[in-house]
Amino acid sequence: MRERHLVKDLQETQDGPVVLGGWVEKLRDQKRIQFIILRDETGDVQVTYPRPADEDQLADKVSTLTNGSFVWVKGRLVHDERVKLGGLEIQLDELEVVTLADPETPIADDTSIDKRLDWRFLDMRRPEMNLVFQVQTTIEAAWRKYWLANNFTEIHSPKLMASASESNAELFKLEYFETVAYLAQSPQFYKQMAMMAGLGRIFEIGPVFRADPSFTSRHATEYTSVDMEVSWIDSHEDIMNMQEELMVAALSAVKENHGEEIKRLFDVDVVVPTRPFPRIPLAEAVDIVKARGHEVVRGGDMDPEGERQIAAHVFESSGHEFVFLTDYPSTVRPFYHMRHEGNPELTKSYDLIWRGTEITTGAQREHRVDVLIEQAKQKGLDPEGLKTYVDFFRYGAPTHGGFGMGLLRVIMLLLHQPSIREVGFLFRGPNRLEP
Repeated sequence: MRERHLVKDLQETQDGPVVLGGWVEKLRDQKRIQFIILRDETGDVQVTYPRPADEDQLADKVSTLTNGSFVWVKGRLVHDERVKLGGLEIQLDELEVVTLADPETPIADDTSIDKRLDWRFLDMRRPEMNLVFQVQTTIEAAWRKYWLANNFTEIHSPKLMASASESNAELFKLEYFETVAYLAQSPQFYKQMAMMAGLGRIFEIGPVFRADPSFTSRHATEYTSVDMEVSWIDSHEDIMNMQEELMVAALSAVKENHGEEIKRLFDVDVVVPTRPFPRIPLAEAVDIVKARGHEVVRGGDMDPEGERQIAAHVFESSGHEFVFLTDYPSTVRPFYHMRHEGNPELTKSYDLIWRGTEITTGAQREHRVDVLIEQAKQKGLDPEGLKTYVDFFRYGAPTHGGFGMGLLRVIMLLLHQPSIREVGFLFRGPNRLEP
């Protein structure tokens, strides 16, 4: 592989010969001097070539360049504080054109998100998008560091299933040899199987699929779910405490590694939350929201406007961006959520709201097989159809619980973006399967 200098390293590199590979961000082909703004995956730098008075092959080659063309540049690095772009320039000696781009680009800075998604590979050349994926990498690395330091094991659960893991209404069905299969809506059942297998603490970051025809800013038909399951818990409070630690670890790492760039490119200050996060029972939250002028009518659940209002209340009263809503009614929670001993109408569950949007659902799970079967029946489910899952619990089961969290929602909210479409690699929704 050819030796290559990265733009991000040039500030600390001594003046002298350098070789860079990247694409042409902009060309100014003037009569006496040519300027190329060259960008690679780490930043951009100015390349200059004084045009000779006579015919010159290198000047002619520079003149052929189009925005987006990939090139190799060989030249001399010069630190010069007069240069507006980073106080650096490359004085061009040699130019190798790898590929010339078509001169007419299909998108611009003001192009709509739907059009930009059609040309996502071009849209992702923006420095903002490069930073998005650096942030994503840092967040996942911080979570993995936490999990590994706390004796978690990573699993990769199957995405082809014989039956639903949560709701039959949100299943993608496909042919599977002589029968049918379904794309996994969640790794939930397999996370719990890992508890019965004695793994103790597990995590998974992987794709899940929902046949949900929603067109909101936070829904997709395929998305990346961050899941965790833990044995030997006393209640869902244990899971909430761990999630606090995970979010503090991730945001601390992002602030340390990318805080200045996020401020420059997104005008966002990364706020590391204090612990503990506020906790409000759902019934109390509904009353608070009603007092603020919005009545929740979703039958025991919190609607999007309610989430925004309760987040505003918490921020106004405590300055905190996070809030746990707890004690959801059993009518709006899955059959496997454990119910309170003193009030079976309520579950030991929570949603984590960040800046007005739900990012996580977590709970203590029901581990007693007889209770689990009864709760399934109460939900109108046939235990025979859940036989494989129920069998997990017949041979000993520890108390356990966990959560599922949407990765792109976290990044969207962190960077104050209007939609997960802006921060994902390639979005999948009801009317989008390409590119």
